[in-house]
Amino acid sequence: MNAPLLKEIRIYPIKSLGGIVLPEAVVEPKGFRYDRRWMLVSPDPAGGPARFLTQRAHTVMALVEQQLTDTTLRVFHRRWPDDVLEVPLSGSGGERLDVTVWDDTVTAEAVGAEADAWFSRLLGFPARLVHMPDDARRPVDQKYARPGDLVSFADGYPFLAIGTGSMDELNRRLDQPLEMTRFRPNLIMEGTRPHEEDTWYHFRIGGLDFYGVKPCARCVLTTVDPQTGQKGKEPLRTLGTYRQLNNKIYFGQNVLPASAGTLRVGSPVQVLEYRPALVPFG
Repeated sequence: MNAPLLKEIRIYPIKSLGGIVLPEAVVEPKGFRYDRRWMLVSPDPAGGPARFLTQRAHTVMALVEQQLTDTTLRVFHRRWPDDVLEVPLSGSGGERLDVTVWDDTVTAEAVGAEADAWFSRLLGFPARLVHMPDDARRPVDQKYARPGDLVSFADGYPFLAIGTGSMDELNRRLDQPLEMTRFRPNLIMEGTRPHEEDTWYHFRIGGLDFYGVKPCARCVLTTVDPQTGQKGKEPLRTLGTYRQLNNKIYFGQNVLPASAGTLRVGSPVQVLEYRPALVPFG
């Protein structure tokens, strides 16, 4: 088999909204530039940290598209494409507040009243859009990271990598094939065997180095159809038959960057160091 190639780059500027496919992207310590740097939160009536919102509970978020311009992030619901919210890419410099992402409390800045009103109307309850300022520090889980490794508002790690071979194997087992978008990867590699990425410890894409730290445990968000916003039983039902370990279902590899620079689609993937797969396959 030929060496794998980077097939696709995807980012999700506002956490849990639709993704953006890019021909190239800048790798930064917290992940790709603009990836998961914004997040929707629900204010705490008691005055505590605002809690993050995702498709897990609010499936309408799956229908909200995002587009990058030179200076702004454009946001619109797929059914009402003329109702567009423009968010400055430079950040707002607005009010600082504490927000929570899982068990982490992070400093964020409010984007502004217009964004809050737009998303509150979309969701049907009070919501705020916040931005992660450059000086915010959210450490990666120290069981898997090096001291100083940081992450954005992503669930836990700067990057998620999945090979097309893994998706092909899942679709071979399903009655109806699914799209890779269910799993919200950042790095999609082609020319891979099923779940080969699980064994990549140290790998290089183009001239940039990365470390695979652990397989990604998957949740109910993968059962939300990104085209309709409807929930189903797949892919978790099928993945549970061959990708389950200790009551968790795994698909894809969580990844840390070891280099900074520009990554481009079509770059070769060179695996420099392997390790045994946590979830044996094949």
